[in-house]
Amino acid sequence: MIQTPAKGSRSQAPRDRRPPDYALEPRLCLTSRSVRAIAAVALTAVLAAPVAGVGPVPSLRAAVAPQVLQAQKQRIETIRRIAPSVVAIFARGAAGGGSGVLVTPDGFALTNFHVVAAAGSFMKCGLNDGNLYDAVIVGVDPTGDVALIKLLGRDDFPCAELGDSDTVHVGDWVFALGNPFLLATDFQPTVTYGMVSGVHRYQYPAGTVLEYADCIQVDASINPGNSGGPLFDSRGLLIGINGRISTGKRGRVNSGVGYAISINQIKNFWDHLRSGRIVDHATLGATVRTQSDGTIIVDSILETSDAYRRGLRLGDEIVSFAQRPIRSVNQFKNILGIFPQGWKVPLVYRRDGRKHPIVVRLERLHKDSSFARRRRPVVPPHGRRPRRPSPDRPQPKSKPPDHSPQPDGQPRRLPFPIPRHPAKPPPIPEKYKHLYVEKDGFANFYFNQVEQDRLTQALRELGDFLQPAGPWRLSGQDGTGKRFELTVTNQAVGLEWGEEAFYLDGAASEVQDEPPASGGFLVAMSHWRQLLALGPKSFTECYYLGSEPLDATDVRVDVLVTLQGSIETHWYFRRDPDRLVGFDTWLAPHVDPCEVRFDRFQETDGRRWPEALRVRHGDSDFATFRVKEIKLGPK
Repeated sequence: MIQTPAKGSRSQAPRDRRPPDYALEPRLCLTSRSVRAIAAVALTAVLAAPVAGVGPVPSLRAAVAPQVLQAQKQRIETIRRIAPSVVAIFARGAAGGGSGVLVTPDGFALTNFHVVAAAGSFMKCGLNDGNLYDAVIVGVDPTGDVALIKLLGRDDFPCAELGDSDTVHVGDWVFALGNPFLLATDFQPTVTYGMVSGVHRYQYPAGTVLEYADCIQVDASINPGNSGGPLFDSRGLLIGINGRISTGKRGRVNSGVGYAISINQIKNFWDHLRSGRIVDHATLGATVRTQSDGTIIVDSILETSDAYRRGLRLGDEIVSFAQRPIRSVNQFKNILGIFPQGWKVPLVYRRDGRKHPIVVRLERLHKDSSFARRRRPVVPPHGRRPRRPSPDRPQPKSKPPDHSPQPDGQPRRLPFPIPRHPAKPPPIPEKYKHLYVEKDGFANFYFNQVEQDRLTQALRELGDFLQPAGPWRLSGQDGTGKRFELTVTNQAVGLEWGEEAFYLDGAASEVQDEPPASGGFLVAMSHWRQLLALGPKSFTECYYLGSEPLDATDVRVDVLVTLQGSIETHWYFRRDPDRLVGFDTWLAPHVDPCEVRFDRFQETDGRRWPEALRVRHGDSDFATFRVKEIKLGPK
């Protein structure tokens, strides 16, 4: 059985070395629930049989309380309602498969990363309407073991309603639906019923990068092939994606301990997955450990991390993280594991008896080279177990002989054909080929282009900033009443502010923090003009990142990233309708950015300008520039 390590570092926690079960191969098994079911049938037969000298026993159904029959009726109705959203996933060419669940009418469906890792860019998916649909990969989260695919051919797919996994409690009834052992020859999902055995479970990676944080433990039967399938609550709301089981010594079959990735974690990553990227999780840039008195303290911290710049130091006690109290190392890792890189999260630490609230920007968990170059299967293809890591290579040198590849080097095939799916991968329909665009760092760049186009259209609606081609002059007063005039051209930026003047030459090879301690306000203004006048594609690189809460608030914004040399800018777009509300510009890695936020908009000559520019750097508000007059074109 996969064991959760004890409090403290991973090295202090003995655990089963065997990898978790992600396999697809069919094996017959008899679980404890199967035994109970057989016993129940036998008991029913006994009770229904005539007793000597007494006569037949009254019908069991007649003896059942009406509320029990009503509960049964509700279960059947719930299953009937949710089953159409369940997807049977088959790799092209009979290389395996798994399960998934539709979550939008236009065909977006969730599954496990380890299900699609070896399936290629296109796959086949069956629904319980009896039809087989083409599907294309959208985005993947290798660490969280989540993938997003899109079924094609309809815009009215049945889809699941998302629930709130934070409201799940131990003892709640749940349904697990999917395609265990690839039994769904008619694409009708297998349904198992059980209850929540635990919440906020943490499962360490076992020979892979897959990390199950804050997951839901259930005793409903989850077997090979259930991976990627939905976990519903008793009302039919989607609360998780099944993906991992603990097997103990029983082989790779269910033993009553299964784990589902919480739907709230997936909500955090939803727009990142829609970006078509290979997304990463986050790290604080610090490790923690438990002291003898039970407090959780910082054990090590990177001086390049945002947490260090915000004041966190070695030995500080972590009181709360993301507004949740921290009482164990596992609890801290659980919370940290549900966030994408780059999110700002509130943290409270205690030093010398005094609490310090800060907001930290989370760092990237893995290096770019870990899995950003290609969408390689982190969990090996069907028929091979994940390999144990070594100090200098992520794979071990040996593998179990019964899982060795065939002489031709290909993974072993299933002992039976996938229903309605030929052994040779069918050709991808011409009408769908344009839906996949290969690019390093992306699972499918096509979907990133779609999101870029959406946000670019939002910029166009601000007006035509390309003409006139002369300088922009924005003038007014700052928050203290001091006058300013900001001049922005394609080549340079100048700021006259009270008795001082600052200047940025766009041709200069060295980037300057001007005005000092602003984080590079003049550079930020230069990039703002480039974005509005020339568009996002005028930068060296541009991509849609996903979404995040703006400045750790409840306001969710889409994030467009541009890079020009060493300078990186994140542009924030509020939704409904899409509109630019600010941006952050980094002059270099591991420094605090210049943060610019817009207050409302005013229209001048058919163009929309912010009424104020609020500038912040690090922990300090730098200035608020209130714009009173705007002049465009030559002097």
